[in-house]
Amino acid sequence: MITPRQREDDETMEVSQADFRKVLGRFATGVTVVTTCDGEHRLGITVNAFSSVSLDPPLILVCIEKTSYLHQVMLRNGFFAVNVLGEDQLDLSKCFAGHSTARRNFCDAPSHSAATGAPVLDHSLGWIDCRIVNVFPGGDHSIVVGHVEALGGGEGRPLLYHRGKYPKVKDPSEG
Repeated sequence: MITPRQREDDETMEVSQADFRKVLGRFATGVTVVTTCDGEHRLGITVNAFSSVSLDPPLILVCIEKTSYLHQVMLRNGFFAVNVLGEDQLDLSKCFAGHSTARRNFCDAPSHSAATGAPVLDHSLGWIDCRIVNVFPGGDHSIVVGHVEALGGGEGRPLLYHRGKYPKVKDPSEG
């Protein structure tokens, strides 16, 4: 079990949300949109807390805020898709992160379904269609583990997020 670091006077050090965000913001992440549907209504949310878990069986995880409407629908449905965004999809990242009318209209993003019925963004850099196999508590988020049912993708550069910004990936061959 990991315990909080102790100061010399045996008082537990407090970690502020601002400090937590500041330090974790130094870790560059890819940007994804996690999708599911409520009947015919497509839902999506921008997520950077995504990781592979296992090759055999093929498992991934995403962390979804518990207060998100998508959270409840996703758990009820038992399926979701992770769409890896390319650097030309910054507008989609911002749209699915906000609470705009456009987000309620799935950010006007074209999609299709693969194995589970979750919407897969047509122009994503990669996509992973999953059935939920486990859910763990994670503070104000749920850690959702999905079994990969189908996947696909294309070529391009990923959309990255670092220190509150979206830096471009530079190809070493470009000098």
